[in-house]
Amino acid sequence: MNKTRQQFLSHWLRQQRSHGQRWLRLCSVLGALSAVVIVLQAWTLASLLQALIQQNADRHDLLPLFIALFGCFVLRAAVNFLRERAGFMAGLAIRRALRQQVLNRLQQSGPAWIQGKPAGSWSSLLLEQIEDMQDYYARYLPQMTLALLIPLVILLTVLPLNWAAALILFATAPLIPLFMALVGLGAADANRRNFAALARLSGDFLDRLRGLDTLRLFHRGEAEKQHIGQATEHFRLRTMEVLRLAFLSSAVLEFFASLAIAIVAVYFGFSYLGELNFGHYNSGVTLFAGFLVLVLAPEFFQPLRDLGTFYHAKAQAVGAADVLEQFLSQDHPAPHQGINLPAATVLNIEACDLVICSPAGTPLAGPLTFSLPPGRRVAVVGQSGAGKTSLINALLGFLPYQGSLRIGGIELRELAPTQWHQCLSWVGQNPQLPATTLGENLLPAGAETERLPAVIAACGIDEFLPLLPQGLETEVGEHALRLSVGQAQRVAVARALMKPSALLLLDEPGASLDAHHHQRITEALINASYQQTTLMVTHRMSELAAWDEIWVMRDGKIIQQGSWDALHHLPGPLFSLLQQREETKR
Repeated sequence: MNKTRQQFLSHWLRQQRSHGQRWLRLCSVLGALSAVVIVLQAWTLASLLQALIQQNADRHDLLPLFIALFGCFVLRAAVNFLRERAGFMAGLAIRRALRQQVLNRLQQSGPAWIQGKPAGSWSSLLLEQIEDMQDYYARYLPQMTLALLIPLVILLTVLPLNWAAALILFATAPLIPLFMALVGLGAADANRRNFAALARLSGDFLDRLRGLDTLRLFHRGEAEKQHIGQATEHFRLRTMEVLRLAFLSSAVLEFFASLAIAIVAVYFGFSYLGELNFGHYNSGVTLFAGFLVLVLAPEFFQPLRDLGTFYHAKAQAVGAADVLEQFLSQDHPAPHQGINLPAATVLNIEACDLVICSPAGTPLAGPLTFSLPPGRRVAVVGQSGAGKTSLINALLGFLPYQGSLRIGGIELRELAPTQWHQCLSWVGQNPQLPATTLGENLLPAGAETERLPAVIAACGIDEFLPLLPQGLETEVGEHALRLSVGQAQRVAVARALMKPSALLLLDEPGASLDAHHHQRITEALINASYQQTTLMVTHRMSELAAWDEIWVMRDGKIIQQGSWDALHHLPGPLFSLLQQREETKR
């Protein structure tokens, strides 16, 4: 990563402060208060020691100073706690805002675009990389304010007492940020490489975990184990590289801070011995001044040392921001409110010279010209790769297109995505269920509860429902772990049937079902298809006779349209598909 890029990312990170500006301002106020409390605490302690050692004051007379000193300790602890809390809240607010930006972009991009990267990479971006910005906003940015305020207040306190001590502090203070910057020059690059290694490891591990059965089936377990081991070793090396820089930075900071404090101590030591006679404005070096400066000297360097300790948080945030900023600045579909379909709109779907494209703009299917009148029930067939799923994704609004695709006379790209999705139900080949209860999965917004028993029976859910420990209140878990693949498929179909919709889109809804349950689901879907416009992608030729119209696709185009009675006896694409299936059965 070059210097220009690092500067740009640092500027981008600072821009995100606006999401937690209120808490950061509170941090600054508490930081200023902390500086004042530190001086008051040191002043009280020095006065107390001078009174005990030099003036031999009675201890009862010193009770107010002891109480004041105790109050300073308590006040300082309270201020530090509140400052830490405000910093945490600032980081929390900013992380939430960044995570929401990523989720909004992912929602705009759609599932088709998201599938271009492993799920583990998105998980790493949403979780680890955004989480690793916490210390930058919660600690590093507030510490920059403290690193300016506290040394300044201490200098203004020490200068009237002893200008030589103030000069020593002032001269040695820049050494810490200077060497901190020199040691940490490569920290941002090291963190960026570490995040890249983590993203690769997360993606590889999650993908292989999901495909574990396939890997076992093809005896690829040992080879993939070696691959994961190599990725893990690469991540370990990148992590150790970051840790080496962090420890080296801490050692350098401790050395120079200790050296500067030692110089101040040596100066006062020789001044008390009479070897040095300057810096005290010709009034002599008092015990009070020496105690006060020696107590304040560590406090003077502590914010700078903490800033050096937290400097790795900046490098870590810059490394994380590299991927995050690139993702957020990519050319995604611009968010728009869109047009809502009027309530009385007749859902007539018409396509003219429709070319369906990938998120990168590559044509996937087309040109397509068709009409899907309200209430029409259409089955789409064709070989794998013919463009059937691309057509479904285009109707869902997940893929961009060229040409015209009108819904009730309005271009699909001009419709409000949320309102359009409320008008339709969809079941894909591998449906994903939210990690909530079975009942909540079966009852989407607007569903009629009284229909639920009939739909449960029609989809065969009543066969396994009594076996669940809490019935409809059973949590299905992440990725529906408490259900089999076939059970999750039946729940997804039932959910689609429960949702009030004008358009039902089905992409191989029975792909994960055995013959018995596939037949039950098919009957339920055919019965439901009479209630709304339906478009179903299928490879089962035995189901085609029940549909109003059949579309045959090949190479991204619709090459034949018509009813079952009109097409299945005529030589042509559908007749060829039927023959191929018959030969396969033999």
